[in-house]
Amino acid sequence: MSLTHEPMPIAVLASGRGSNLKALIAARDAGTLPVRFALVASDRATAPALRLAESHGIPTLALNPKSYADRRAFDLDLFRRLADSGAKALVLAGFMRIIDGQALAPWHGRMLNVHPSLLPKYRGLRTHQRALDAGDREHGASVHFVTAELDGGPVIAQARIAVHEGDSADDLAARLLPREHRLLPAVTALLASGRLGLNEAGVTLDGVPLAAPLQLDNGGELIAA
Repeated sequence: MSLTHEPMPIAVLASGRGSNLKALIAARDAGTLPVRFALVASDRATAPALRLAESHGIPTLALNPKSYADRRAFDLDLFRRLADSGAKALVLAGFMRIIDGQALAPWHGRMLNVHPSLLPKYRGLRTHQRALDAGDREHGASVHFVTAELDGGPVIAQARIAVHEGDSADDLAARLLPREHRLLPAVTALLASGRLGLNEAGVTLDGVPLAAPLQLDNGGELIAA
């Protein structure tokens, strides 16, 4: 069912090909994600995500971290420009950088990230192989609020897949990605419609604290755990 909320201006940060950005754009076009893309920004001028954004008429920005004195200087300038775009929320969609806490502070409760593991398991990189190495029978993706702790912010929702005998890391990645592409737009829609929040009690939905992360069902809907 289409949403009727006024579109929230958001900015997306991406370092790579932009598959999650593509999913966000598709959800907007389908009427299930009430957003306006104010900006897509990257730390890589050659990132395919920027070309994807341009093909949809979305403003883009590329900044080179090596042009700055240090990581904090880069992050502060980047986030100043994000604010200047008019964005009211930020979505990290494959943005491969650790962000300075001072830059993040003004966006508390307004910044989402998708991570390919069932957090708090496997923060950082190589999540699929680490799940296999641990003998996990279940793997997945999480969307969480961003904090200064790497992949450590409060988890909002997750998508789960079974680990099959003989799976490789590439097998898991390929099977999980379509689930990521439904998870991130679904959570972003909750934020954009004003239903999702973050306070001292943790993640809230419609003002009520979540006891556990929401789960993506087989129909692509978010349900209580």
